[in-house]
Amino acid sequence: MIKKLPLLLLVLLTSFSGSAQHVVKRPKLVVGIVVDQMRWDYLYRYADRYGKGGFNRLLNDGFSCENTFISHLPSFTAVGHTTIFTGSVPAIHGIAGNDWIDEATGKSVYCTDDSTVQGVGSTSKAGKMSPRNNLASTITDELKLATNFRSKVVGVSLKDRASILPAGHTADGAFWFDDESRRFISSTWYMKELPQWTNEFNGKKEPEALAAKPWTTLYPINTYTQSTADDVPWEGKFKGEKTTAFPHDISEPFKTDPDVIRSSPYGNTLTLDFAKAALDGYKLGTGSFTDFLTINCASTDYVGHKYGPNSIEVEDVYLRLDKDLEAFFNYLDQKIGKGKYLVFLTADHGAAHSIGFMQNHKIPADFLQDGKMVTALNELLKKQFGADKLILSGANYQIHFDNKQIAEKKLDYAAIKKTAVSFLQKQHGVQFVADLGNIGSESIPEPIKTMIINGYNYKRSGPIEIIPDPAWFSGKPGGTGTTHGTWSPHDTHIPLLWYGWGIQPGKLTREVHMTDIAPTLAALLHIQRPNGCVGAVIPEVAK
Repeated sequence: MIKKLPLLLLVLLTSFSGSAQHVVKRPKLVVGIVVDQMRWDYLYRYADRYGKGGFNRLLNDGFSCENTFISHLPSFTAVGHTTIFTGSVPAIHGIAGNDWIDEATGKSVYCTDDSTVQGVGSTSKAGKMSPRNNLASTITDELKLATNFRSKVVGVSLKDRASILPAGHTADGAFWFDDESRRFISSTWYMKELPQWTNEFNGKKEPEALAAKPWTTLYPINTYTQSTADDVPWEGKFKGEKTTAFPHDISEPFKTDPDVIRSSPYGNTLTLDFAKAALDGYKLGTGSFTDFLTINCASTDYVGHKYGPNSIEVEDVYLRLDKDLEAFFNYLDQKIGKGKYLVFLTADHGAAHSIGFMQNHKIPADFLQDGKMVTALNELLKKQFGADKLILSGANYQIHFDNKQIAEKKLDYAAIKKTAVSFLQKQHGVQFVADLGNIGSESIPEPIKTMIINGYNYKRSGPIEIIPDPAWFSGKPGGTGTTHGTWSPHDTHIPLLWYGWGIQPGKLTREVHMTDIAPTLAALLHIQRPNGCVGAVIPEVAK
């Protein structure tokens, strides 16, 4: 009997060992970084000027999905962030734009407005925000559900929408920058008062310290050979500036308009410094369950809108962001441990070249004057149907009708739509016009047709979609900077980099989509996909 004991112990130990192999392995922390308005080509355009520890760390030691595309319209900030974290599309998750017209009431709705909550840390309107308008769960919500809400989730951005929508409905906290108070704030959706660490960070007055320094180029200005001349007519200016050239002294305009820090590289520095404070404040990545930190670097968007992709300012903001990311990754190495955290980096959308830049190089481009089109269309409809202002809005490249007036006056809705489509098709700069009620029969090529369908939420989208000519976008003649929102690859081809826990270095050239990010994360974490997810796992990432 005594001789059989070691064998029994061996069997028991083997049994326990076998059970241990079924423990789900997950990283200590997931960090989702969305660089606002980052075109895919910026990864390589400035690659020789990036250091080893920022973008190049992700490119060389991580996995790059080289052909990642947005598959919805419009390609705007709130839509992109929601799609990344839900794996869904506006037709399902309902975030149909940064703003939209509610088809039932005719009223304009901001994507994260919520009158039922109050600001925390500020009494301004900027605090009355929540994720309530997002109809689908996020991957961050699903992580919470998978761990019985023991995982911690935190969102950080200068923009309310870019903090709130990624963090999801069940986040421990979402924080954004309030221009009025010059501080990071939150709302009662998440908490009753700001955590002490947030008050301590705000007390340091970092925005004031950063804005006190003139924005000069990181390197000698003559080395910025990827960019156009420093002073060109298609770039914007800060208030009080006489030229668009460096240096940019934002200290004076900041005194009356703190928003200007967003349009400088200092906004990204501020965001990542706050992200470090959140990491420490919530002790993310130090518990028994996987935590999730979402970060949006928004200054790239503000700078891009102001100056355009070919400016020295855009080149400089990316070179500076690269250094900030290197410092942040080194911080993660120190706090969490290299190989114990998972990072993915992507963008919510890209950007078009400035119209003036394109025209200067004889490439077809111009402004689509949608405001004028709506005015002229309203005049035509008034003549034909005897009702004033039947068009409420032409925002988001969509036509919204005054449905209440049409119903009250018993007007022929189908005839109004037909007249509107016929008029719009004849306008200069318009390539296609789609009646969403009859999209199946529209002669519009792929992938544009599917992108229109994916973006159409019938309660929040206009029933007519306008597709401009390539390189055309909404604006007034003589406008500066650039924007985004169209189907074109300059707006929809985005970076997607994976690095750290569970990721083998490599590159993928086949096409994948923004909707594939959330299901790939779900596969890596062994959790359920978000409930509106329509994307597919990228198997090369989730080996």
